[in-house]
Amino acid sequence: MRQFLRLPFTIGPYRGAVHAFLGVILTASVALVAAGLLVLWPTRVHALVLGAAALVLIGAIGLLRPTRRASVRLANGLLSTGLPAPRRPRRIAAAAWQVAWTIAGGMLAAAVSLALFTFGLPVVWLDEGGTVMFGSEVTIAPGADGAWTLAAAVGAALAAVYLCAGYEALMRRIAALLLGPGLAERLAAAEADADRAAARNRLARDLHDSIGHTLTASTIQAAVAKQAMESDPESARRAIEAIEGTSRAALDDLDRALGVLRGEPATARPEPTLADLDLLRDRIAHTGTGISVHLDGDPGTVPATISQEAYRIVQEGVTNALRHAPGAEIRVHLDITDDHLHVRVSNRSTGTARPGARGRGLTGIAERVRLLGGDASAGTEGGTDWTLQATLPLRVSERP
Repeated sequence: MRQFLRLPFTIGPYRGAVHAFLGVILTASVALVAAGLLVLWPTRVHALVLGAAALVLIGAIGLLRPTRRASVRLANGLLSTGLPAPRRPRRIAAAAWQVAWTIAGGMLAAAVSLALFTFGLPVVWLDEGGTVMFGSEVTIAPGADGAWTLAAAVGAALAAVYLCAGYEALMRRIAALLLGPGLAERLAAAEADADRAAARNRLARDLHDSIGHTLTASTIQAAVAKQAMESDPESARRAIEAIEGTSRAALDDLDRALGVLRGEPATARPEPTLADLDLLRDRIAHTGTGISVHLDGDPGTVPATISQEAYRIVQEGVTNALRHAPGAEIRVHLDITDDHLHVRVSNRSTGTARPGARGRGLTGIAERVRLLGGDASAGTEGGTDWTLQATLPLRVSERP
């Protein structure tokens, strides 16, 4: 009972009444147009024909693309439907909405008009009673015998409020059905969400690999510079220069990622590819860690997307080796065939499990390889070396 009494104040029927009133205005306007057109008809037109003609015109208005957009905005503003902006036309559904809106609005307007008429009954009663036309003649007696008009007026007021609330609840459901996204729109939205999620994941992987590599290499280079500051100033200078170069590369990656997030045009500096492995090797060499890079095949035959992903895989493998086995020589080997690119990064194992085996870095590598249709593995090999391996197909297009 308590929830029933709170209904008019929680649903907000008053905005629904405004929505219905706008529908009545639309109906009246179209009806006038229809009447004007039918005046020229050579024979007498029945009222039902006039009403049918008005509904046809209203439905025709709903076929217009701007009408659906306006209907969605009105439903969101007055019915709190929360519908997304239309992306593709649903003309038949929009036309059906226009007809349902005008019919429901007209019915609510008739009911509210009847309630307003009922409000006048107590006035007649207080004015010594009388007779009023209420479908038929109704006699209102003065005094206590006419006190029922007060109850009728209160009941009509409550009925009008609950009818408005019912109108809003009903039209909210109908709007979701007829104005909401159709199957094609839902599929397009799902694809857009998937594309955005894939882009975010890619940016997260790139930033993790780039920033993680920069911080790891810079930390080691800073330690080398600190130790060699007095005994070997030239080595300290080279280490500081390496920190500068590594940091600049990371800033470029960060700027590129932020540009993608903001929807800005691509930067002039391209993403690193296998052609940049020499720069990566030189940066690692400045940390005092031995690194060798062997390349079998022509990196120019590798598609750009796969070349970029392969560089990130090598970068993360090298970073992982620096972080968990500092000072141990790193061996990078790439074998390019007609159909596949094989990547192998290995270094001496420390004999302990690496947190990175289950961290974001190797997880990101697994995601990169999976999206390209390849496979990857990482772990201790032969009890002596930690090895990261990845195989990428060169003849299969990237998966969505």
